[in-house]
Amino acid sequence: GSAILNWAGFNNMGLASFISVGNEADLTIADFLEAFIEDENTRAVGVYIEGVKNGERFLEVAKRLSRKKPLVILKSGTTEVGVKAVSSHTGSLAGSDVAFSAACKKTGALRVETMRELFDLLFAFQDQPLPKGKNVLVITNGGGPGVLAVDACEKLGLNLPLLERDLIEDLRKRFPPHASLGNPLDVLGDADENRYRIALESALKSNIVDSIILILTPQAMTPSEEVARVIAETGKTAEKPILASFMGFDNDSTPIRILRAGRIPNYDFPESAALVLRRMYDYYSASRKPEEPIATVTGVDDEAVARIISRAEAEGRVSLSQEETFQIASAYGIPVPKSILAKSAREACEIAESIGYPVAIKVASPDILHKTDMGCVILNVNSCEEVSRAYELVVNRARVLMPQARVLGAIVQKMVPSGREVIIGAIRDPQFGPLMMFGLGGIYVNFLRDVSYRLAPLTISDAMEMISETKAYTLLKGVRGEPPADFRSLVDVMIRISQFMCYFKDVVEMEINPLMV
Repeated sequence: GSAILNWAGFNNMGLASFISVGNEADLTIADFLEAFIEDENTRAVGVYIEGVKNGERFLEVAKRLSRKKPLVILKSGTTEVGVKAVSSHTGSLAGSDVAFSAACKKTGALRVETMRELFDLLFAFQDQPLPKGKNVLVITNGGGPGVLAVDACEKLGLNLPLLERDLIEDLRKRFPPHASLGNPLDVLGDADENRYRIALESALKSNIVDSIILILTPQAMTPSEEVARVIAETGKTAEKPILASFMGFDNDSTPIRILRAGRIPNYDFPESAALVLRRMYDYYSASRKPEEPIATVTGVDDEAVARIISRAEAEGRVSLSQEETFQIASAYGIPVPKSILAKSAREACEIAESIGYPVAIKVASPDILHKTDMGCVILNVNSCEEVSRAYELVVNRARVLMPQARVLGAIVQKMVPSGREVIIGAIRDPQFGPLMMFGLGGIYVNFLRDVSYRLAPLTISDAMEMISETKAYTLLKGVRGEPPADFRSLVDVMIRISQFMCYFKDVVEMEINPLMV
């Protein structure tokens, strides 16, 4: 704590308050965050946190705070070693890292990975207006750093527009003929403070540009102090964020002290400035996002589901059979292929003949969750003879590989037409409640790990954002002439599972893999 106070003072960061909560024996992080919601002296809040005592209250307070001012959080305990260190340090649980990230998304808080990133953001939030869009203009006197800056912006999803035609024409009249007037806008290595002033004023006049990264590399003819004064003076009345990157300067050098006194954040490298602008826009967008109601569905049979779960609990089971899960899916309006339990090979043949080929044969056991991994699933079975062989194979294999498992027979399931396979799952986090997961499904889910997360209950926007954050989204939109997937039905299933997990609090984990879309 004292080290941070010293560092903040040295770097001219204004601290309205500085609080160390210790082990939170009485007051918690959420209590202190709540105190800053209406505090007029606090423009942004930075937090280092190791764990959350009361997830529900943390979510409620963090959401209210983020609506008023930026909340930037650095959480430790993101690795196995870190989790153990947190436990020994404070006696608290670090909790699920994925769930905490989802909690930040739900509340609008910005999560960072390093102390440097925490203070990089706080400097900008303290001194600069928020960007009202993603359009960034890079002004530089060095070609290489300018290219690195626009590369970073592009990778972060920021836009790099050109100035309006009239502004470019004006610059062309006032700049040397070999100056590059694109984006980056290269004012050339011999640029003086006047050339920087003209470029900066043009960017501030533009109706296209939302924010500015201003790079200076020290060259023999560069009047660094004068350029810093121009930026600081111009920035006093600017309504757009201006971030500087004076490269190669010591923090105690005169140009940096001039920028600091003028409330212009300076970053050692332009990539850091680009990341800050991206996170600033993320906050601006999230804080102004209209409140969306939690999505709900009707026509579900909660009583039928409760009976199934109660029966399993009465029998001392911690997992449901496949037949029971299909019953629950049907009770919640989630379409499932026709599936019937067979207790003999002969019965399996009769069922297959009645529902029609092709069918899938899957061992029926409440104790075997990952049947494919054990070779206990046979697909595309097309005759009675094949059904008999498949039945004997999956049942015998299950009994050999897991002799303690209860094997009830085999499920005969109608094969569905091929489609795009996704996974939808949920797990109950002890701190934040149901954590929803969406991603690319099928047998590759554990290898590709192309998944996104949100805390339930979901809104429609939550569900669509989860889908769009994965590579599965590209496949679902359709490739090589394929029609797009039925997004409306996919979102509907996600909402139904979200509602199910919020209602049935005894359910610890559930998964649909694959869900054919």
